[in-house]
Amino acid sequence: MLGETQFVGDTQLVNRAQSIAGRRVYPVAKRALDIGVCLVLLPLALILIAAISFAIYIDSPGPVIFVQERVGQSGRRFRMFKFRTMRRGADHSASREFMRAFVAGRIGQDTVGRVVFKPVSHAHVTRIGRVLRRTSLDELPQVFNVLRGEMSLIGPRPNVPWEVEAYQDWHKQRLNARPGITGLAQVRGRSSINFDSIVRYDIEYIRKQSLKLDLQILWWTIKSVVSRHGAG
Repeated sequence: MLGETQFVGDTQLVNRAQSIAGRRVYPVAKRALDIGVCLVLLPLALILIAAISFAIYIDSPGPVIFVQERVGQSGRRFRMFKFRTMRRGADHSASREFMRAFVAGRIGQDTVGRVVFKPVSHAHVTRIGRVLRRTSLDELPQVFNVLRGEMSLIGPRPNVPWEVEAYQDWHKQRLNARPGITGLAQVRGRSSINFDSIVRYDIEYIRKQSLKLDLQILWWTIKSVVSRHGAG
């Protein structure tokens, strides 16, 4: 009996040690994955960035890259890069109010009874912008945010400061991880789920995060983008 008790105790110690070691190794492995994937894809990404930049330039006046302050891990703010998809001078007040209501869970239904969780005003979106949003290529410049260490390939999508101000206390748990270009919420629902569900997926990811899960989410993201599921 003593031997069995000793064996169980030793096993628990080993498992605990492995868990601690895993938590220490994972951030390094995750960062290596981020840099490795970005560097491998960078030649193709630069070609796409050049082509898309030219298309945006000739399609509508205004800057090619849209730079916006976002809130990252532990509340740190950074400048996130995206391709511009909106017309210059577009009124963003309606979109801002929509997103405040979205975060607060006060989203209603449209005129035909459908629940809509993404504010898209086609009058303000450029022709190229519609294509970029539909294919998620508007997020491509964020590879530079990843290389700079402000974002990861996988993690909760970062919100702007005035959206974070509308967070409930439990929503703030999603700030415990480095924000990502894609995440568990994006592959599970993308634009078809409410904000509370997004946060629950983000918290699930933070609790379960591993290199295996990151690779799975990357693969699911590729499949989701190819099928255009939930994009728009």
